[in-house]
Amino acid sequence: MTDASERILTREEVARLCRQWREAGEKIVFTNGCFDILHIGHARYLAQAKALGDRLVVGVNSDASTRALKGPERPIVPEDERAEMLASLRAVDAVSIFPELTPDELIRAVRPHIHTKGGDYRPEDLPEAKVVREVGAVICVLGLVEDRSTTRLVEIIRRGAKEDG
Repeated sequence: MTDASERILTREEVARLCRQWREAGEKIVFTNGCFDILHIGHARYLAQAKALGDRLVVGVNSDASTRALKGPERPIVPEDERAEMLASLRAVDAVSIFPELTPDELIRAVRPHIHTKGGDYRPEDLPEAKVVREVGAVICVLGLVEDRSTTRLVEIIRRGAKEDG
């Protein structure tokens, strides 16, 4: 797959592809998030995640689940565009949008070897930790890029808009 849109898959499609990868002996890494405004922290995090295995699958919160998690003013970027941006990154092999608040069902479909999260999480605090263990995966918390987050970018943009208006 080379075109980014070909890497955006339904839950069923990604499950089928992951079965093929596992049968070929490839190690699958999974991560998830809202990825609202893609920034350097995301790019570096996803490259770190990919380095842990052969294939990287990214679960993206739908617009509705992002709103429920982040508040009524988010997401800023629609789910299909967030998915396409992620799918265009070299480190990402597949992207799947999920409507639930947690990625439990997508984790069950992907059955990764490794589940990664950014360094602001502790494995025992992850709502999906039980499902990760259920599928036999391990949780790996990766480092953060200091002062790089979507929330911080949104605050900077809003501050600038207030100063201009």
